[in-house]
Amino acid sequence: MKIGLLSDTHAYLHPNIVEHFNDVDEIWHAGDIGTTEITDTLSSIKKTRVVYGNIDGHEIRKQFPEYTFFTVQQLKILIIHIGGYPPHYNARSMALIEHFQPNLFICGHSHILKVIPDRKRNLLHLNPGACGKQGWHKKKTIMRFEIKMDRIDQLEIIELS
Repeated sequence: MKIGLLSDTHAYLHPNIVEHFNDVDEIWHAGDIGTTEITDTLSSIKKTRVVYGNIDGHEIRKQFPEYTFFTVQQLKILIIHIGGYPPHYNARSMALIEHFQPNLFICGHSHILKVIPDRKRNLLHLNPGACGKQGWHKKKTIMRFEIKMDRIDQLEIIELS
């Protein structure tokens, strides 16, 4: 299964995202969406899983959860917007990680792209960085990867022009 991963659009959807996610099976958005037009557009491309972020208002929070936990093939996935990273998880994320014991932990918020294995908890942490116009990041980034049974394969970091 091919996945397109993004975060922190802040109401801006870079035009190349549609092209990069055209061949994925699902799109996952790790929060700070900005407007429902973003999720409407992404949902028109492929099945979309979304969590809200700290900048998202009532309309988005009514439509999407704070976090989502699900399984694809044999991979357990937890997505939340503000999560921290190994070993510096925030208290909310740590409680969710202990409860669900995911193999893949995804968050956004920091605008810093990260791929960090957490060997202590036997999980992989992904943060796709940010792809919107707002924030202090200098490069807009997204990720693409494949899920093969219980592992991530063919992980790509895509820098948007």
